[in-house]
Parts: sequence; C-alpha cells; structure tokens
Amino acid sequence: MRLRLVTYNIHRAIGVDRRFRPERIVEVLRDHDPDVVLLQEVDDGAPRSNELDLAKELAVRLEFPHYAVGHNVTLRKGRYGNATLSRFPILRERNIDLTIGIRKRRGCQHTTLALGPGPRGARLEVFNLHLGLSARERRQQIGLLASSREFADLDVEQACIVGGDTNDWRTLLRPFFVDVLDFHCATDHETRTGPRGIRTYPSFSPRGSLDKLFLRGPVEPVSVFRCRHRIARVASDHLPVIAELDVG
Repeated sequence: MRLRLVTYNIHRAIGVDRRFRPERIVEVLRDHDPDVVLLQEVDDGAPRSNELDLAKELAVRLEFPHYAVGHNVTLRKGRYGNATLSRFPILRERNIDLTIGIRKRRGCQHTTLALGPGPRGARLEVFNLHLGLSARERRQQIGLLASSREFADLDVEQACIVGGDTNDWRTLLRPFFVDVLDFHCATDHETRTGPRGIRTYPSFSPRGSLDKLFLRGPVEPVSVFRCRHRIARVASDHLPVIAELDVG
C-alpha cells in the first residue's frame, strides 16, 4: 500500500511573524494531501490560540475522519502536546510519558492504524514524539520509549514508524535507532562525509535537521522531502517533512 505521511511541528499555528493563523497550516497540509499527519505543539483551549482545540479544528478543516491527541503540557488555561490525524481508523492510542525529572513535560503519542479491514487486516504502529532540548535528556527519553510496553511488545517485523521533532541537532540519536532498534532513518541521505538529514529548522533559513522519520518492518520510503512552499516559511518555525511510503 502506498501512503503519504507528514510530520510537522506547527508551533501552535503561530508563525514566525507571531500571528496565530491556523489557515496557513491548513493550506500547507492540504496541498500535500497526506493520509497520516504527525503534529507537534498542538494547543487545546489555550488563550494564545483562541482557546481552540487545534487538533479537532485541523481535522475538520482537512476532512480527516480520525484523530487523536496526546496532551503533554498543562498551562494556566489549556494544554498542548502531539496530535495524529489519519484517514485510516485508529484502533488504539496512548500517550507515553517521556518526561525526565523536573524538566519540561514531553511525550510520545502511540497510535495503531488499521490499513486493511477486519481483524487480520494490515496494521501500522505510529509513534509521534517531541523530545527535549539537551542531548542527555533525549537519550534518556529514547530509553523510556524503547522500554515502554507499547514499543517493547512490538514484533520487529511489524510495520512501525517513529517520527516527529527530535530536537537532535547533531544526529546523535541515529545510531541508537539504526544500530540498536533496527530502524532505517528515512530523513537521512548518505554523503561522502556520512549521513546528512533533511534540514527543517528554522523554517525561513533551515540549518537543523530536527524533524525525522524512522521506519521498521515492511515500510519502504519512496520519496522523502521537506516542504518548499513560501507560506511554510512563515506558518511555523519548522518546515514539514513529507514522505511517500510503501507499507506491507
């Protein structure tokens, strides 16, 4: 099965011009016509985003029949976290706590998508994460993810995607995913000096490859690229990554 997946830190739909404009996020996503969207920094009930449930708002505007939200941070009013939009039924979803000590709360949203009908239909396991700002914190968070029941109980042959905003400027997490967990990094390409990631941050002049996709099992990348639309340079401080994938 061929499907299109997008991972996108939408910065609460507040652009680099400091304006709250969810319609810009809608325009960027609609143009790429994805089947599955992994979103980070998604507000729910916060004054800065007009107290909207942004996941629901985007799902409705983009006509996604299924969505799930994993709240990580509680504000004085409202919450925010990760959200997954899907054209396929979501069979189950859970938010995995990746918070380390007293640092800012972080999480990874796990969803199981039904790609085929019936109890024996194809399934896709999706982990939508947003990691911390320090290298040590991120290493610990990947350890928490790997030891979680949702992840550890998966067969290595099961179609699985881990994606989102890793905040991994120096690509230090790649060896752990590739060499230890047996994933393929779809957002890296090989060069004479080693793997180089797709640069997505900051959106107006990308220098960091923070937004990544890791694939395992019967999931093969057909094409993976960042959005180059002019509006995306303003809509958020990150650019979205778009991946065409063959699953199964």
